[in-house]
Amino acid sequence: MTDAAPPQYKGPQRVFSGMQPTNGLHLGNYLGALQKFVRLQDQYECIYCIVDLHAITTGPDPKELANRSREVAAAYVAAGVDPKRSTIFIQSAVREHSELAWVFNCVARMGWLERMTQFKDKAGSHAERSSVGLFAYPVLQAADILLYKATHVPVGEDQKQHLELSRDIAAKFNKDYNAPNFFPLPEPLIQGPGARIMSLREGTKKMSKSDPSDMTRINMTDDADAILQKIKKATTDSLPVPESKEGLAGRAEVENLVGIFAAVTERTVEDILTEFGGKGFGVFKPALAEALAAKLSPIAAEMRRLNADPGALDAILKYGADKARAVAQPIMAEVRDVVGFWRAG
Repeated sequence: MTDAAPPQYKGPQRVFSGMQPTNGLHLGNYLGALQKFVRLQDQYECIYCIVDLHAITTGPDPKELANRSREVAAAYVAAGVDPKRSTIFIQSAVREHSELAWVFNCVARMGWLERMTQFKDKAGSHAERSSVGLFAYPVLQAADILLYKATHVPVGEDQKQHLELSRDIAAKFNKDYNAPNFFPLPEPLIQGPGARIMSLREGTKKMSKSDPSDMTRINMTDDADAILQKIKKATTDSLPVPESKEGLAGRAEVENLVGIFAAVTERTVEDILTEFGGKGFGVFKPALAEALAAKLSPIAAEMRRLNADPGALDAILKYGADKARAVAQPIMAEVRDVVGFWRAG
């Protein structure tokens, strides 16, 4: 990974990322994304989106979608994303996302999309019955990033392939339209510890808001009692906590809980194992639950306060959409000129 934008691109250093407004946010979203969004504000101009256009590929209830979007905005702010320092907005409020996605649909190649493993995972054996939107999801994702000429994108391992596609689309657009360096080739900001939080019941599956069992995840709005009950019932085994990282091999559920403890307390795995190695989970689990409650309870309380005032959230989102449009509209106007679309003289 490189920390700098490609040397040939001279534009501003800008971060873009987003989350879907589907179901509730959980611990994996916080440790894997939101916590890092907050830190990136100190280094970059940051644009954080609630990607409701992406969300409709999964058919959410239209009556709930707007409220779900507000809830994600509340999570951003409660976690520490400052709407005055960063841009927080809803994707569909900036129509240039859809317009640039169409241009990129005419740049990207079918073979590129057919190789996307996430589509294969989501579509399974029903690929032919899946929507075109689900298939073209990575093209819209490229448009999200490049509409702002973002130079950096915080990604987990499962999103690296989509970012590579964004780079391929940017490079092909620049070449096809003889517009060298028009779009930057965005660089990944690979997320560190805590980026991949697994299910509390199955350590080989990622923690997911779409899992039908609420006991598989810690929701960002869970109170201390709910956190304690979920951690107590989390899958482990009959052996004590290992004393070294080598002892975590083949113990996916234990490795997950130790990793969560390390991430939520901002300590190393080795430090956690030094403290709890050789002890039983009757000691380890209550300590983990206490650490989680200490980290999440203030955020959950602030989320509840924000969610109780949708008008205030809407004001934040309108302010963010205005800021986003101020960046996106001139870039999209440039794209129209490069592509050769008509405009009045």
